[in-house]
Amino acid sequence: MTHYVAIIEDAGPDYAVGVWFPDLPGCTSAGDDIDEALRNAPEALELYAEGLRDDGQELPRPRTLTELKADPDVADDLKTYMVALVELPARAHAAE
Repeated sequence: MTHYVAIIEDAGPDYAVGVWFPDLPGCTSAGDDIDEALRNAPEALELYAEGLRDDGQELPRPRTLTELKADPDVADDLKTYMVALVELPARAHAAE
């Protein structure tokens, strides 16, 4: 099972909750609340993986939380927002 660190941005009740993956530029998800955003996140990972595969590219290796904390481009976001691990659906692995 491959898991990617997701950063969850909850900007309040008037906005969607956003989810993005530091290891996967442009891979985002959202929902009306945190639970919905996290339920939608695996599908975003799967679609991202399919897009890379269709372009002949490989999915980047997920970094650990420790590795991400050491990355100055991500460290502040990890301090500011919630973090979750999101599993890449098995069918996305099977297609690789």
